[in-house]
Amino acid sequence: MPMELMSPAGSMESVIAAVRGGADAVYFGTGDFNARRNAKNVGDDELGDTLRYCRLRGVKTYVTVNTLVTDRELLRAKELILRLNELGADALIVQDLGMARMIRALAPDLPIHASTQMTVHNIGGVLAVQKLGFSRVVLSRELPLREIEFICKHSPIEIEVFVHGALCMCYSGQCYLSAAIGGRSGNRGLCAQPCRMAYSFFGESPSHPLSLKDLSLANHLGELEAAGVHTLKIEGRMKRPEYVALVTNVYKRAITERRAPTGEEMKQLQAVFSRDGFTDGYLTGKKGSAMFGTRQEDNGREAKALYKQAQELYVPQPEPPCVPVQMRFTAHGGEEMLLEAVDRDGFRYECTGLPAEPAVRRATTEDEIRASLCKTGGTVFSALEPEIDLEDGLRTSAAAVNAMRRQCLEGLATVRRQPPERKVGEWQPGLRRPAYEGKPGWIFSFLSADQLTGNILRARPEMIWLPLGEICSHLDMITALAGQGLRFAAVLDRVIFDREWQGVLDKLKQIKAAGIHDLAVTNIGQLPIVGMMGFALHGDFGLNVMNAQTVKELRGPGLSSCTLSFEMNLAQIRDTSLTMDGQIIAYGRLPLMITENCITKRHGDGCARDGKACAGRNNAIIDKTGRSFPIRRETGCRSTLYNAEKLWLADKLDELNGLGMRWLRLSFTTENPKEIEAVIEAYQNGSETMPERSTRGLYYRGVQ
Repeated sequence: MPMELMSPAGSMESVIAAVRGGADAVYFGTGDFNARRNAKNVGDDELGDTLRYCRLRGVKTYVTVNTLVTDRELLRAKELILRLNELGADALIVQDLGMARMIRALAPDLPIHASTQMTVHNIGGVLAVQKLGFSRVVLSRELPLREIEFICKHSPIEIEVFVHGALCMCYSGQCYLSAAIGGRSGNRGLCAQPCRMAYSFFGESPSHPLSLKDLSLANHLGELEAAGVHTLKIEGRMKRPEYVALVTNVYKRAITERRAPTGEEMKQLQAVFSRDGFTDGYLTGKKGSAMFGTRQEDNGREAKALYKQAQELYVPQPEPPCVPVQMRFTAHGGEEMLLEAVDRDGFRYECTGLPAEPAVRRATTEDEIRASLCKTGGTVFSALEPEIDLEDGLRTSAAAVNAMRRQCLEGLATVRRQPPERKVGEWQPGLRRPAYEGKPGWIFSFLSADQLTGNILRARPEMIWLPLGEICSHLDMITALAGQGLRFAAVLDRVIFDREWQGVLDKLKQIKAAGIHDLAVTNIGQLPIVGMMGFALHGDFGLNVMNAQTVKELRGPGLSSCTLSFEMNLAQIRDTSLTMDGQIIAYGRLPLMITENCITKRHGDGCARDGKACAGRNNAIIDKTGRSFPIRRETGCRSTLYNAEKLWLADKLDELNGLGMRWLRLSFTTENPKEIEAVIEAYQNGSETMPERSTRGLYYRGVQ
């Protein structure tokens, strides 16, 4: 069975363009809970017609409800889920675990697919979402082919990958840059694309170090099929219908004919939209400068020249037939004529006509019946060779057979349009659980063990978080401090490919043997792997916890505490009913991006082999206002981009103490020990002032 081709649809016109271009499935948003809220999307009044249009033509409909939601928004989303279930959407694409929990309760027969916003990039992530009820997962775009092959080989659910369209610099679901800069959250469907803006390195002219070329894996379709990929996904719900039609058509022909696109087809793909061409660098493992590009004025002019050609793929009437149908005609003397129509999907319809009469001069032939049955023009059906059981010596009119054909095909179309019968369940948010009423304790997190000093340790936080690699590199020191009553938690990297896990497991066994019993989990894919190792598991911000239902979902895999999203405002945090200990980040540079491409390496500075920091001066990028965003090298030559300003709430402790949090976390990144000591004193003793070049983050202004 060939791979499913899924196309974007930002409007009803794009749905038609995708279907006529040859898509096997379309995905689109409706309402306020999809990751392209600025797209036209399918309106509520169009929703039923859209789903019926696609069902008639055998095209699957996957509806995006893939944003993070607050508890109050879940109540509003409930009506949308019930409507989509009733109207017969084929599946929902979901990011928020609380949303998934609600869907399972309300619509137990409605499949859910894990959005790429869930940052699933290893087999652990696949197993985790499968256990939570997902039937398909959209993998992170950053995976090389060998990682995809490994995941497909061991996956119990369907695997979907992006093959064409825009690439985010950051792992999807882990980007907070748009929210921090302008209050428009990519996790809530309103990304302002600040990665496409110009930034400069110290002493250099502005460039575009965060702007990747568009993805195209058109020359790797055979490899993806051999790897076991179920669905190929084209990005572009913000694009014009002409783009959707042309790109879909090129990929469909390549898949059907089991070939790579021709040179002319690749030129068309590049002309209709690209950023200085395409890249396949993640799939092939060839990361670096060749993957980066921007949209040029010439690209736009080339696209306009192709629009008319692209329109010809979906505008002309009548619509080309797309549903093969097998008709079976029976006529015996003295019995009603019978016509049955059966399509490729197993739908059937039959009708009867008056009995054929004995022929007076000339009997009706099978060829005449066949000619009548094959006239399917003006419908979506194309007739296969009909089966005809015609008794000799009978006569019937062509008009009678034509009428039966029309009745049968109209009936079959009606049957195909009908939504499937599905169960409707009950869901309620549950009773509000009283928040933690004590004064929150302190968690200090550090990037380096070198930041620890005696004065800092004398502040006696309830926990100290350090990266797993740092603990292993200073295990004797950490073990000695733990023996003095200090509690350490090892923090896992947010991105760990399957081939990297063995080294991680070796380190975990090492620290477990040394008496470290706490582990900070940063991605859902880590839970199935570390859940049986005996650690107390604490959820970090990368899990994107924004509502109480998500907290409940994460209890099952074994979390004992969670970090609430720093995209929430204080009122939303206060309203969240917690069934486990909670914490918020109360100080520090917030991590705004995690990237597979090393941001500084591509500018020639190289990487330090000790893994602690990038070499050279270019360990920060500067925006047009002069703000400097630090960059830190991560495992695997990945990068984390931090906010220019530090979050500061030391003068708001009365409000923080009333949020019901078990802990407040002070997150130290670029600070030296002296600066750290000053921050700890301000938070533990209170402060009445806010330092210059500090930020309240999103806790007061919130996000859209």
